[in-house]
Amino acid sequence: MLAVTDLLVILWATFGAQVVRFGIDGRGSDVAASADSFTLSYTTFSAGLALVWWLALRVNGAYEAHIPGHGAAEYRIIAEATLWVFAAVAMLAFALKVDSARGYILLALPAGIVGLWVARRLWRTRLGGRRVAGDLSHDVLVVGHESSAHQLVRVFAAVPEAGYRVIGVCGASEGRAIEGIPVLGRERDAGRVAIELGVDVVACADGHGLGSTGLRRLGWALEGSGIDLVVSPGLTEIAGPRVLTRPVAGLPLLHVEAPTFSGPKLAMKSIIDWIGALLLAVAFSPVLLVVAALIKLHDGGPVFFRQERVGSDGQTFLMTKFRSMDVDAEDRLEDLRRAQVSDRDRGVLFKLEDDPRVTPIGRFIRRYSIDELPQLFDVLAGKMSLVGPRPPLPAEVSQYDGDVRRRLLVRPGMTGLWQINGRSDLSWEESVRFDLYYVENWSVARDMIILWRTIAAVVAKDGAY
Repeated sequence: MLAVTDLLVILWATFGAQVVRFGIDGRGSDVAASADSFTLSYTTFSAGLALVWWLALRVNGAYEAHIPGHGAAEYRIIAEATLWVFAAVAMLAFALKVDSARGYILLALPAGIVGLWVARRLWRTRLGGRRVAGDLSHDVLVVGHESSAHQLVRVFAAVPEAGYRVIGVCGASEGRAIEGIPVLGRERDAGRVAIELGVDVVACADGHGLGSTGLRRLGWALEGSGIDLVVSPGLTEIAGPRVLTRPVAGLPLLHVEAPTFSGPKLAMKSIIDWIGALLLAVAFSPVLLVVAALIKLHDGGPVFFRQERVGSDGQTFLMTKFRSMDVDAEDRLEDLRRAQVSDRDRGVLFKLEDDPRVTPIGRFIRRYSIDELPQLFDVLAGKMSLVGPRPPLPAEVSQYDGDVRRRLLVRPGMTGLWQINGRSDLSWEESVRFDLYYVENWSVARDMIILWRTIAAVVAKDGAY
């Protein structure tokens, strides 16, 4: 279905660009060489371009079984294959001195990439829903010592939309269970057990006793079975782009690049923050004015709530939000803190699902994160970023240990991994883990993905509170 949908999108982009550029009748729409050695109608050219474009996606692995459904790999493949095709067309046109309409290319290229991304997103949403329900997933056999196997089982269970469903474990004592998954043999039995079960994937945890020789023999045992072998390197909280494989004398070495906190990438992030915040402030200006008026008319109190937060390098600043609570909310805080009863570990955070201080208007604007829109002006002032860790209170920072303080190495953000992975329902440990992962692995491309996913998180059924 992905292949069929991609072909339809590509045909829409190419022939749509032709119609927009030359009209339905297509008069004068011929591709011609400068020496008049040949001419080619744009209809034929569009059909050929569409076929080459679609084949480029297939050659680049866009339809391999382990690619769709999770991560950014499939979006990157679409962009790379598309750019290669259009670069090849441009070079071929230059070499043959072909007179082609630049307007046609400028229409087809962005339309195709955006259309393919949107189509992929729609199919990914459907696939993720099916996988969460237990369908269309890869059956996995986990191999490793009990503690490391336990961790890998939990990772796969936490992200069901990735499509890895663990049905067995090899590595601990037989007859036991890890997270409800039966232990079916020792590590050395993994090849035999995998073939008997007919699994799709054998996943070796970072802690296993096979060694390099045993791992190689496991790969040999799976040859011809159609079973994939994946190995977890154990580099927790380090994203793929920071890990490079560099073979030395036949030995593959994993080179881990240091996280980036300065340089051109940071400058690019600052430019995107400023331009993005300016455009969003202009686009949402009617909403800002209406909400400000409603808050003022409700109780006559101040429209904005300004609170001291800690930014990059521990510098404090006043963060601006729409006031969503009663005017005396801060005076009632300690009483509510003493009375708080929650089964979720909030750590140094204080958050109530049914906070009595929240006004009716405040509850609505919190539900859709409208109360945070004034932070766009904090981004314009250089105090915050569009994407980053959650801006902490000074009281929270005073309780940070050494590791958690790494959250302060970058500017806090209006949104981040904490926003798209649970919003108000995250525990303290989860919130810290997401923030530290972002700090260690941030990139401009990742920021774009987070901003895109924030839209879905904001309009989701379970909002913030």
